[in-house]
Order: sequence, then C-alpha cells, then structure tokens
Amino acid sequence: ASRRSRRRRVGPHVCFSGFGSGCCPGWMLSPGSGQCTLPLCSFGCGSGLCIAPNLCSCPDGEQGITCPEPPGTCGEYGCDLSCNHGGCQEVARVCPLGFSMVETANGVRCTDIDECLRAACEGLCVNTEGGFVCECGPGMQLSADRHSCQGTRGPGDWAGSKWGPAGAADPQPLAPPDTDECLATPCQHRCKNSIGSYRCSCRPGYHLHGNRHSCV
Repeated sequence: ASRRSRRRRVGPHVCFSGFGSGCCPGWMLSPGSGQCTLPLCSFGCGSGLCIAPNLCSCPDGEQGITCPEPPGTCGEYGCDLSCNHGGCQEVARVCPLGFSMVETANGVRCTDIDECLRAACEGLCVNTEGGFVCECGPGMQLSADRHSCQGTRGPGDWAGSKWGPAGAADPQPLAPPDTDECLATPCQHRCKNSIGSYRCSCRPGYHLHGNRHSCV
C-alpha cells in the first residue's frame, strides 16, 4: 500500500527513495500543488530567491549558494538566523570589545560604550571608540597606572611645607593646589571636580553630548 501511494505522486523531481515525501534531494513539496517543485537552498538566500537546489538569485543580479545581506537589513552584526525555504544559516551576534549590542527596528547594532560613565579617572576622562583615556590638567601628568594624576615640578623646585617620613633628608615635591573648575558651572547638569580637571554627567533620561558639557 505504501509503494502504491508513492507511485501516485506525479510531477517533476519525484524519486522513490522509500522514505519522506518522495521528492528528489534538493526539492520539497509545494504547499499549493503538492508536487516536488519547491527548491531547497540549504544555506539560505537572505534577500534573494531560491530558484534551484542550493542556487539563489540575488537582488544584484548575481547567482550563488547564498546572497549577502544588504547593509542595515539585519543590523551591523546580523540576525540570529537567516532562513529561506527551510534552510537556516546561523549568524554570529558578537560585538567587539568596548561595544554593546542594541536591538533596533532594523535588527542588531553594536554601539560604543561610554566607559567614562564608570571610569575612575582622577583627571578628565575622554571616551574613545571601544575604550577611554584619562587626561590631566596643566602642571599634572598621568601616572603609570593610566588613571591618576601627579604634579610635575622642576628639579630643585621644592615646597618646604611638606616633608617625607621621619629621617628623610630632603623635603618632598608638592603638587600645585587644585582649582575647583565646577565653580564656573561648565556642565549643563552635573559636575564632578577632580585634580586638575572636572567631568560632566547628566540626569537620568539624558546622555552627554559630544562636546562633553551639554545633555541631550
């Protein structure tokens, strides 16, 4: 009975393999006609069309086993799966170091993380693509830890009011007194003073503008 049922299958691309739909490899049943006329593209065609087994017709006129996704369709770093006619291809969703993944209407995008929001810079923190750098104000220089600032005094320029531990032969160098730059109200919302510099931040619901002073 099973063999007679398979032989009643008519149309192109029919194979009597003894299992499944009876369609030849690379073909599957069309929901409308019930015949083996729907090609299968195992790697997916993305925005193209599967026209034959593992053969895609792409929007740019090219043909191949798959079609490249146009920029922006699935976001900068692609979707979870790119599917076409039952064949799915997994696409990585990994952002580079210093970037976070954000879901948008157009898919997934990687946006730069403002590390200055949590960075422990003693001076001014400057956000960069994928990282941050600390800078110090006039008369100060960045320490070896790349976060704290220390004074730069010329040789022999000593401040006698500060001495080292008991028994030290010479007075210790003293950095110039810090000026509270926040007194001049340089920030639109919040200002945090630091040695030789300051840093602006915004209230919840706002983010810092590229000029590092205004909130939008």
